[in-house]
Amino acid sequence: MTDPNYRKALIVGAGSGLSAALARAFAKDGLSVALAARNPDKLRVLAEETRAQVFACDASRRADVERLFAELDQQGAPDVVAYNASYRVRGPFIELDADEVEKSLRVSALAGFFVAQAAARRMVPQQHGAIFFTGASASQKGYAQSAPFAMGKFALRGLAQSLARELSPQGIHIGHVVVDGGIRSERRPEAPDRPGSLLDPDAIAAAYVYLLRQPRSAWTWEMELRPWVEKF
Repeated sequence: MTDPNYRKALIVGAGSGLSAALARAFAKDGLSVALAARNPDKLRVLAEETRAQVFACDASRRADVERLFAELDQQGAPDVVAYNASYRVRGPFIELDADEVEKSLRVSALAGFFVAQAAARRMVPQQHGAIFFTGASASQKGYAQSAPFAMGKFALRGLAQSLARELSPQGIHIGHVVVDGGIRSERRPEAPDRPGSLLDPDAIAAAYVYLLRQPRSAWTWEMELRPWVEKF
């Protein structure tokens, strides 16, 4: 079991991949789970499996985030929040659509701020809580024709690092998980000639639970995960 003081987890940017694995892992570990996504209808099966509540929320809209947390307040605010949303646009730099770039930054970074601020406002008075962010290879390496994603993920990592320095002394565990590699899914199976080349979403989720279990005397603010065959 996790620290018994952790009771309720909120996953923002929920879907069928890593966030679904997180929901299962948190539920198995004894937490009640809430899922928030722009299209909650796609989460019904997962919600039934994990006994999770489902909420509609476009995290890039501050009003949506404020409404989400206000609804959760009625039953007790979450003390574990995982931000897992991102938006990616690729292409030659001189051809990028500025509106798409702005959307990428809002979803990948600014929305993370909205969610973290709403969570922290509820956690700081209690001096208790955990806020986790999902990073990517682009959090540390800007790839060609992927400037918007790197911009968003660099910003999200900066947010996490700043929050760790400010909020950890106030009892809030901040975690940034760099997923440095592709994640295996039904739509993205491993190539037969490259076994173990993709990350198992359940293994990533187990790392989040490990972060949650860490005693305060040995917290880590960032963890990098990659398949054993991945070069770095």
